Amino acid sequence: MSDSDKSKQLSAISEAIRAKRERKGSALRDDIEALEASLIADIEAFDLDAAERRARREYLANSGAGMVDPELVFPEIVPQRAAVSLPPGPATTPADESAAAPQPAASGASLLDQLRRQAELRQREMHSALAERTAINEAIDQALKHVFFFLHELVQQLNIVKPGIPRDYPLIEKHLLNNLDWQEGFADYRTQSQSAGALVELVTFSYHLKGKGSLLIERDGTAVERFRTTLFDFGLPFTCKEFKNERRYVERAEFDISHDVSVSARWRADFNQGLIILEARNLERLGSMRYTLRPAAIDQALLDDFGRLVLGQPNRFRELAKR
Repeated sequence: MSDSDKSKQLSAISEAIRAKRERKGSALRDDIEALEASLIADIEAFDLDAAERRARREYLANSGAGMVDPELVFPEIVPQRAAVSLPPGPATTPADESAAAPQPAASGASLLDQLRRQAELRQREMHSALAERTAINEAIDQALKHVFFFLHELVQQLNIVKPGIPRDYPLIEKHLLNNLDWQEGFADYRTQSQSAGALVELVTFSYHLKGKGSLLIERDGTAVERFRTTLFDFGLPFTCKEFKNERRYVERAEFDISHDVSVSARWRADFNQGLIILEARNLERLGSMRYTLRPAAIDQALLDDFGRLVLGQPNRFRELAKR
């Protein structure tokens, strides 16, 4: 075979190999495109929710978890589902049907609608009660502030003037503490914590009256201790000289009581009742007194008459406090 023939034969073989490769590549591309199209179709047709429910049912059936499984998926609820016919069961009496039948909603409203209306009504009531309580608390706060400003100014002036207080304090029998002069007074207030609203809850007012001389009162037997207790309760300063018998029992005692009276008045907020309580000691007389006042009753007229009461002057404080 000549060289020319060999060259032609090699050329033909190369051409055949190239053609075969091109045909194979074209077929491979066609196969790949067909596979992609099939995968896309399967993906689009795949129902993920149905597959998840089926997998859950198979898991529960195989594991035996049953109702104790905290992740139990209940059957799908389909709105307006057609009624399912049930196989006939044992006959029921009208009484059974009445007991088993649910109560119809009032006025055609659903249970959730009824509860929603009740919740809205309850919220309105709570908001109304809260607003009312807030208004009352603020009224008490403002009234007590008014009281403090008045008393603070009052003691400042009286601490300079130091007037005489024309009031008799009956002690026992015909004995009186009187002819007393103002010595010194003090006013202060206390508020709630910031978290509670920082409202004024207490105003304190105290002063000291003093006169000349003293009272000498003698008591016998068991009356000695009773009288001693009374003097302690009134906060009166005194000295006591006891006389004992041979058995060391106190037969009698002499009490030397100074003309010295301490007076206090506490204006206390009662936020629960919406009132202001005035607790006084040795104000009008020896001993404790209590007044109940509404916040609206505390105005300039009442405070002026309280000042006259402190000074032993004619006043209408009790009358105004009852408004």
